Amino acid sequence: MSTNIKYVIKYKLDGERRWDFAVLADNSLEQAQQALRKIHGDDADKITDIQVSKAL
Repeated sequence: MSTNIKYVIKYKLDGERRWDFAVLADNSLEQAQQALRKIHGDDADKITDIQVSKAL
């Protein structure tokens, strides 16, 4: 059984600093990219500088 934890994903979209929360199984870059793709759709290809950490 995996435990889902709330993470904050910090990133840049078109050079603009942004952040979003997501509930993920772990803090892997792949899971963060999947969550951002759900949020931003095709614009997710423009995302750079992704950092994932636990939300407080």
